[in-house]
Amino acid sequence: MSTLRNKVHLIGNVGNAPETKTLESGRKVANFSLATNEFYKNSNGEKEQNTQWHNIVAWGKIAEIVEKYVGKGKEVAIEGKLTSRSYETEKGEKRYVTEVVADEILLLGTKDNTNAE
Repeated sequence: MSTLRNKVHLIGNVGNAPETKTLESGRKVANFSLATNEFYKNSNGEKEQNTQWHNIVAWGKIAEIVEKYVGKGKEVAIEGKLTSRSYETEKGEKRYVTEVVADEILLLGTKDNTNAE
């Protein structure tokens, strides 16, 4: 069991234009949402789609790749790890966030998906 570890593989479409920031240290971070779709047949035999949304965080060189090549609607494959964190809002409310921290990203789909329909 020692070979098991926190690893996530996702293939989906980017839901929003990635937000990239350069920190004071000079290191970049990129945040974006990723939609993954699962298809199944319901009890009536009709095809149904279930969409899950994932928060993706990329650091360093991966953030630079995201900033340069990844846009809304782009199909990507992500490998990373699942992380959870909490923070407090200005009103003092505690919020919990689950994110996938990307270790690798693979650009999929057409080279220029702006013309893809």
